[in-house]
Amino acid sequence: MDKLRLVSISFHTAGKVFDFDAKNFTLEPGDTVVVETERGRALGKVVREIREIDPEDAPPKLKAVLRQAEENDLAMADANADKEAEALKFCQQRVLDRKMEMKLVRAEYLFDGSKIIFYFTADGRVDFRELVRDLAQHFRTRIEMRQIGVRDEAKLVGGLGVCGRELCCASHLRSFAPVSVKMAKAQGLALNPSKISGQCGRLLCCLAYEYETYNDLRKNLPKCGKKIQLESGTAEVIALDVLAQKMTVCCANGDRCQVHVDELKKGFDKAAADKAKSGEKDDSRSSKEQQKPRRQDSQERQEKQDTGDDNKQEERRSRRPRNRNRNRKPKNPQQQSGEQQKQERPPKTEKPTAQTQQTQKPSQDKSEQDKNQQRKRRRRPRRRTNKPKQPENNSPQS
Repeated sequence: MDKLRLVSISFHTAGKVFDFDAKNFTLEPGDTVVVETERGRALGKVVREIREIDPEDAPPKLKAVLRQAEENDLAMADANADKEAEALKFCQQRVLDRKMEMKLVRAEYLFDGSKIIFYFTADGRVDFRELVRDLAQHFRTRIEMRQIGVRDEAKLVGGLGVCGRELCCASHLRSFAPVSVKMAKAQGLALNPSKISGQCGRLLCCLAYEYETYNDLRKNLPKCGKKIQLESGTAEVIALDVLAQKMTVCCANGDRCQVHVDELKKGFDKAAADKAKSGEKDDSRSSKEQQKPRRQDSQERQEKQDTGDDNKQEERRSRRPRNRNRNRKPKNPQQQSGEQQKQERPPKTEKPTAQTQQTQKPSQDKSEQDKNQQRKRRRRPRRRTNKPKQPENNSPQS
């Protein structure tokens, strides 16, 4: 099966790269070609060399290269660039007349001149229908208004950065990567918005270039505030120099000095050697103790058991009597015998007589009466209706 020849082409400087079918053309990086796109014909530059792949691995909707650019094509591209400047000025005048809240960035003509694309930025949505009508009547072509972000604006306009060189997005950066303040903190930069922000007002794209390198180098260094062991003694880490692999240390005396990672490793190796020597001494001592005869071990165990039994007996003798036995007095044998007899005899139960039954009944009746009276007192009084009193007849009797 014949393999497919692909070539990578870009339409703008530092723009996105697209793959096209090279067919039988011999192309090299830097050549200008005319290709067929979804928007029509366009003029682009070759970015990568031709590579062969299987037709099954080809991307969907693959377009083909039409021809290499000729002098007529290059002249047409220059004429379109002149027209773009005039179109941008006319559109800016219309925006000012209509007082529209939008900022025009660039006007772009397609290669065949069938469409003009106006790029603009705005805070929100803009109703530009009337503006499009005015532009279409003036230029007699199709008009497209495309809203872009702040970073895309900087990419199209270009300029110089804080470093004094051309902006990365306008020179070589083809896609924007996410950037966070965490990257600036890891590199020890001042968190001043004016120093870590670019021309677009967002964080500098170059903060992401060395972030991984800083993370790899930081693994060899201890954190700030950690105490380390040096030859002179313990010290506390105050500051770090990641690229130089050095740390500023505060010693126990209060002196400050810079220490390299290699010196710290030497201290670790020395401490490990000292530990190994101390471990060997401990092993020699334990081996000597193990060489004692077994008879001595058995004799020592018996002596420990004997001493333990003696100690237990002395503890039992020295124990104090409990509280319940402390206050008791010794009793005479006669008193003890008399109390035992009383305990052995069962208590006498008196039989209820008729008189006692009679005396108990009235007492129970009285108690019930008292309870009933208390209940009545607790009851709420009945509600009385406030009826108006009838007037008294004070008239004299006839």
